[in-house]
Amino acid sequence: MSGDHQHVDMESTPVPRLWIALGLAGSFMVAEVVGGVLTGSLALISDAAHMLTDAMALAIALLAIRVGRRPADILRTYGYARFEILAAAFNALLLLGVAFYILYEAYKRLYEPAEIASLGMLAIAVVGLMVNLVAMRILTGHKDKSLNVKGAYLEVWADMLGSIGVIAGAGLIWLTGWEWVDSVVAVGIGFMVFPRTWVLLKECVNILLEGVPPGMSLAEVEQTIVAVPGVASVHDLHLWAITQSKASLSAHAVLAEGADAETVRRAIEAQLQQKFDLHHTTLQLERENCAPMETIH
Repeated sequence: MSGDHQHVDMESTPVPRLWIALGLAGSFMVAEVVGGVLTGSLALISDAAHMLTDAMALAIALLAIRVGRRPADILRTYGYARFEILAAAFNALLLLGVAFYILYEAYKRLYEPAEIASLGMLAIAVVGLMVNLVAMRILTGHKDKSLNVKGAYLEVWADMLGSIGVIAGAGLIWLTGWEWVDSVVAVGIGFMVFPRTWVLLKECVNILLEGVPPGMSLAEVEQTIVAVPGVASVHDLHLWAITQSKASLSAHAVLAEGADAETVRRAIEAQLQQKFDLHHTTLQLERENCAPMETIH
């Protein structure tokens, strides 16, 4: 089994910066909800839902760091990192529900327009843009060093675009009085949430179902192992992920006649690490194939 179990993203994640960004996103999310109710702007409430994705992404990043550093025990032999995936799946389902609600409200308002306080909507959206720019500045220096920070940074970047949309909509309403623009902006923000939320949910389900990690091919991994000198065949090959950054593999490899087991094991692990960045591997080396004939590759 491979002995390299270190993950740079956990070690390099700047926890204080994540807490600051979470405080900014969470506080302004509440302000946008209150502002949306007071001004009658569905676009602000929609942008608050978008801001919720930022806050949840940051919270999940912090949760992943906290639980990912807890050691495994006799009951949780893989540790507690799967809480990150469960939290992310719950987040995705919640956001899909909110997005559907916003689309429904926008549909109703097309027939029953609500009065919009455009200047109040504009002021809150400008503050929101400033909050997003500050949060992006906080996370920029570490976004390429940590998967968690990169995900949170992309969420904030997308929400910045939402804030710009609300500002443009508020300005247009103020200049023209076209209050239906608020619903159009809300729908646009809702459709920005949908694709990322759906992708997040698919990734969570794939991990929970022990699916092959995205970007990896089971066939390519199998071919790489079989190509190692001293390997006759491979069977019972499994490739899955505990969390997004912890891909794991287990396999039975049948040794060619005269091959040294330890030499072959080290060669397989070296190839898996080099080609697929796989560091969690469990290999069973056999002199005779223990698999049924139909499973032999």
